[in-house]
Amino acid sequence: MKEKVYLDSSIPSYYFDQRESIAIFIEITKKWWSEMASSYDIFISDAVFQELNSGNYLRKKEIINFISNIPLLPLNNDIEQIVEFYISNYIMPSSLVGDAVHLAYASFYDIHYLLTWNCNHLANANKRKHIQVINGRLGLSTPEIITPLELFKEDEE
Repeated sequence: MKEKVYLDSSIPSYYFDQRESIAIFIEITKKWWSEMASSYDIFISDAVFQELNSGNYLRKKEIINFISNIPLLPLNNDIEQIVEFYISNYIMPSSLVGDAVHLAYASFYDIHYLLTWNCNHLANANKRKHIQVINGRLGLSTPEIITPLELFKEDEE
């Protein structure tokens, strides 16, 4: 059985990004996708689709096409309550509801990894323990919140 990965919006947007300032992240994203993605069951939520669809991206049509075949996790009423609990317990600021939504989906659906380039509010070691405590109070598992750089498998040679 493959491990499950939830992609937040940063992964598909970086895949198609062309900014020189993040070229290394773009390269790692493409390398992970071509070499590793097939090793996992990959999911997104409608929140990812909405963020990407409403965002101002140069290659938006390509991004939307890219995610169109990735299975969507169904919206569950509990997700909204989890998001509210995250915000009221300072997991995420209220201005960053999208980040809380991604974490709520990955936690609620017992996803192994939440893959993101958001190192301020998601893939941040300083937040990990707090997220684990809050998810523990909610009876939820906590996904490993990591960047693509951390999800390459070792060569077996």
